[in-house]
Amino acid sequence: MNFPILSSITFLPLIGAFFIFLTRSEKNQSDKNSIYLSLFTSFTNFFLVLFLWYSFDPTTYDFQFVEETTWISGFIKFKFGIDGISILFILLTAFITPICIISCINSIKSRLKEFLIAILVLETFMIGVFCSLDLVIFYLFFEAGLIPMFLIIGIWGGARKVYSAFKFFLFTLLGSVLMLVAIIAIYWITGTTDVVDIYEIKIPKEFQYLLWLAFFSSFAVKLPMWPVHTWLPDAHVEAPTAGSVILAAILLKMGGYGFLRFSLGMFPLASEYFVPLIFALSVIAIIYTSLVALMQDDMKKLIAYSSVAHMGFVTMGIFTFNKQGIEGSMIQMLSHGLISAALFLCVGVLYDRTHSRLIKSYGGLVHILPKYSFVFMIFALGTLGLPGTSGFVGEFLVLVGTFKVNFLVAIIGSLGVILSAAYMLWLYKRVIFGKLEKVELKKIKDINLSESGILFVLAALVIFFGFYPDPFLETMRVSVDNLINNYNLEINRSIALK
Repeated sequence: MNFPILSSITFLPLIGAFFIFLTRSEKNQSDKNSIYLSLFTSFTNFFLVLFLWYSFDPTTYDFQFVEETTWISGFIKFKFGIDGISILFILLTAFITPICIISCINSIKSRLKEFLIAILVLETFMIGVFCSLDLVIFYLFFEAGLIPMFLIIGIWGGARKVYSAFKFFLFTLLGSVLMLVAIIAIYWITGTTDVVDIYEIKIPKEFQYLLWLAFFSSFAVKLPMWPVHTWLPDAHVEAPTAGSVILAAILLKMGGYGFLRFSLGMFPLASEYFVPLIFALSVIAIIYTSLVALMQDDMKKLIAYSSVAHMGFVTMGIFTFNKQGIEGSMIQMLSHGLISAALFLCVGVLYDRTHSRLIKSYGGLVHILPKYSFVFMIFALGTLGLPGTSGFVGEFLVLVGTFKVNFLVAIIGSLGVILSAAYMLWLYKRVIFGKLEKVELKKIKDINLSESGILFVLAALVIFFGFYPDPFLETMRVSVDNLINNYNLEINRSIALK
């Protein structure tokens, strides 16, 4: 294919944002034009990504649709390419963005035009992260995404929006400073920042450990892992609904993607060495943040802490270095992208009607919101990993892969499944069941047409991929096998040299 499809899907949202910027300034007309342009841009991009997925060859591990041009001083390449791992994250990004746009139309009361611009610019940066095959280009996209997200939280957020926005920005920026130093060091060691060339050159063992820690500092904050997770609950609570959706569904996944693409791909020996650290932090995240979730009285905070616990399963599976663990981590990230987005949308539905996120403000909603109660139930069951939902597939594969390498870690991690059932069922019971005693709740209406459309589509996907995850598994399988084979070859070569 000669058509530069990766550049097109990356920069089309940016072009759309530019045209929205040029729309007329009369408030009502400007908002309508902005909405139509943003919906057209995001849906066009989604269909382009679907075409990309259809054209993708899952039988090869080579990077496909590669675009390459010399950029700065001849040594930094603007290089794009995708494999079976990155294309799924691009698909998730392109799917979630129009959902965010539809959900914000009624909930964002001021500066809607600017909000839509921020969402589309953020989509460009997120897709750029998953397409990049040069470390410098990856870093630029990775860091640039902080700016629109910072504005989304800081301008359209809640009462503590400025504090939460700066906390989000500083945590993620400072975590990435060491990664920039490591990228410079990699160029000094290998003479290139091309990811594919670095895979082939093999970074010497004596450099891998420090470089791994530098990249780890960035990905651990972005994911986030315990104990650098504290920015996430604040960011989620204060962000508008669409901001929380895009933060949970996609931005967190950049950390997991980074571990797969760079930590395992470029530093296999260091990855093997730091497995005990990753397993320890993962099980602490799963157990500790699940217990913290049980104590929350704010629905958004509860879902935010559950995200940290679920990302603990992701890191645990990635560092098993086996097929079930890594494929399970991928499915877990994709499933979490759907379910967490849906849960934050469900909270947004209630907040738009009552302006409260507190669990104690609700109760007995099943009597007046039957459709809402039904879809909320599906997402709650998906979060706790009920068989038949996509959440079960990811957690099951991760635990199978972990049992193969560390029985104790798998047993402790399994407790997280029980705890997730505890906090999600408790949340559902307090919000949905019981008597409808609060007078103000009797006036609220069930989900409207646009809300129903979004939530029922997400519910259908959660159930579909729970029963039939093969479309995801077949896309990633060869690339995951290649990642594991390269890791094993490097480990065996290191053992032979000893």
